[in-house]
Amino acid sequence: MAPRALLCALLALVLSLVPGADALDGGDAVALLIGVVIAVLGFCACLGWYDFMPRPRRDRRRKREEQDERRPT
Repeated sequence: MAPRALLCALLALVLSLVPGADALDGGDAVALLIGVVIAVLGFCACLGWYDFMPRPRRDRRRKREEQDERRPT
């Protein structure tokens, strides 16, 4: 059995052992919505942080080479 299939089977077994909720009231719905909003905001924040990370050295080297080409010799 492939590792991925084994992992899926194990996950399905574990989730089948968890008892379901008897009732869902308003407080549970609000908590769920707040959790989803926080998760989405966290994901977007991580994407934004990744966008502002420094570029790889290759880009820095290329920028330096362009500056050297513009500089009169």
